[in-house]
Amino acid sequence: MDDGLVEGLRRLDLDPALAAPLLAYRDLLARWNRVYNLSAVRHPEAMVARHLLDSLAVLPWLPAGRLLDVGTGPGLPGIPLAIAQPDRAVVLLESNGKKVRFLRQVVLEQRLANVEIVHRRLEAYEPTRRYEAVICRAFTDAAGFWHGVARLLHPEGVALAMKGQRQGEELAGLDAAGVSSTWQPLRVPGLEAERHLLIMKGTTPVTG
Repeated sequence: MDDGLVEGLRRLDLDPALAAPLLAYRDLLARWNRVYNLSAVRHPEAMVARHLLDSLAVLPWLPAGRLLDVGTGPGLPGIPLAIAQPDRAVVLLESNGKKVRFLRQVVLEQRLANVEIVHRRLEAYEPTRRYEAVICRAFTDAAGFWHGVARLLHPEGVALAMKGQRQGEELAGLDAAGVSSTWQPLRVPGLEAERHLLIMKGTTPVTG
């Protein structure tokens, strides 16, 4: 068992028993990564803080309900969140075929009944139900992310962008779009790099 992960889970007020399924996911990612280059993080030890605990650090700011992970890549943050909250429905949206094949293998091996994988680009995705929360680690432009996902949110839903340093210029495009936003600092055990969660919510009703 990875002592750093167990201690990190405790510091995040999560059950240390989550370490076993999280490490099984990490190990599968590390094996596939050697062939398919799914993640820029190469060393399994580094994946604990930079992938697993980084993903789980957002849990206190997720509203209840269905979660969409846009551009999930190898399942980040969606897979760790789905493992930690098996009663939450999590949809992983990814357009890259090799990453989708990996995600299907994860769901099969982990028996993640609460996870749905959608192989599609964001602009082509038309769900039958809107989401209480949409999250992403990959978008660099917050306003672009909001414009891409606003139609997928419930009127009271939130969009969450996982970021490094807090950047004031991110908010200019959001203000112009009528979006309220807050920066939430994240404390990721074992990670010294600065991490933030940009939480966005529309101030006008979403139509369509």
